[in-house]
Amino acid sequence: MILSAHPTGNATVRYATQGFVDAGLLTEHWTCASWDPAWPFARFVPGPLQRQLERRAMPPAVRPFIRHHAWRELGRMLSSQLGWAYPGRHEHGPVSIYAVYRDLDRRVARRLREGRGVRAVYAFEDSAAATFAAARELGIKTIYDQPIGYWRAAHKIYNEEAEREPAWASTMSGILDSEEKLALKDVEIELADVVIAASTFTRDTIALAPRCTAPIHVIPYGSPPPIAGEPARRPTDAPLRALFVGSLGQRKGLSYMFDAVAQMRGAVELTLIGHKVVPDCTPLNAAVARHRWIPTLPHAQVLREMAEHDLLLFPSLFEGFGLVILESMAQGLPVLTTPQTAGPDLITDGQDGFIVPMRSATAIAQKLDLLVRDRSLLSSLKMAARASAAQRTWTSYQQLLLQAIRSALPA
Repeated sequence: MILSAHPTGNATVRYATQGFVDAGLLTEHWTCASWDPAWPFARFVPGPLQRQLERRAMPPAVRPFIRHHAWRELGRMLSSQLGWAYPGRHEHGPVSIYAVYRDLDRRVARRLREGRGVRAVYAFEDSAAATFAAARELGIKTIYDQPIGYWRAAHKIYNEEAEREPAWASTMSGILDSEEKLALKDVEIELADVVIAASTFTRDTIALAPRCTAPIHVIPYGSPPPIAGEPARRPTDAPLRALFVGSLGQRKGLSYMFDAVAQMRGAVELTLIGHKVVPDCTPLNAAVARHRWIPTLPHAQVLREMAEHDLLLFPSLFEGFGLVILESMAQGLPVLTTPQTAGPDLITDGQDGFIVPMRSATAIAQKLDLLVRDRSLLSSLKMAARASAAQRTWTSYQQLLLQAIRSALPA
């Protein structure tokens, strides 16, 4: 039986745990805080906190298996709501994200030492070191989910970028990680019996890990159901509507995107959906004032925005996957992205989207200009993007994940 653990929960965790339940393999799922509308006290939870928790809701079939270790995460959420920065300060605050992840990791390690028939533990980066150490002591198999590229590859890119674009350096928080935190990442991957990576790019970055001997399975995420009907058509003389969805930081290649859009001299309208990772980045503040900016939207409304645009710009410098790529394609929105994402695993360049070199405003502008001039190509890309997304299902993800896990389980 599998014990899984993730501090917050996301679409990947929901589909993974649902797959474990359907296969009769899940014994417990540990998290910090989740949401169940059937709780007797649910109606008393304040609106802003309830909206945060609702994003943590797990599938009904998984809820009986959930075990909570919540106090630090609830403290972090409350501090954020009240605008208190000190308790959540990077790594050192008592309710920092680092503290939340490490606290759950230690709690799951204690649970493993209590026994009760766990054969494998499934855990994620930054919350697996203590868990995996306990599992190794007890002969329990360790399955490690690496959701983003490996940190040594990330730091190479971040440090280069800080030199190239110093005005944007404050938005790359990964540079701030302590040696202790980075060392724990190395411990986690060293203790893994199996590593799950969502993209070829992520797998390739793990080559820099000094002590990773586990087999690495590339298992792409799934797509939401594609929209029905013809993608929306707009007048050929209207500006191209481009969209960016994600956190607003330079890890996403924002400076190059903004430069490319500026080169188009009004032929491209840009919408940004996402929160600023820092409040005081001068070029970012100028950009959000210049373009249409929506700090946050419910997921269903994000999908609607995708369907109303012509192209998703996702020129990221470093990702693990970029689920927004498949979400956009399912809405009939072709994607322009870089090889530092799952783009090469999902997109055929020029057929259902574009792959451009990272850090190239010129390459981005060239593709924008192509679509401004050739709207028939844009229509073809939209139809092909939707068809490609339809081939990437969450059911396939679950099946491949179960195959990888069963290969690790003792007979």
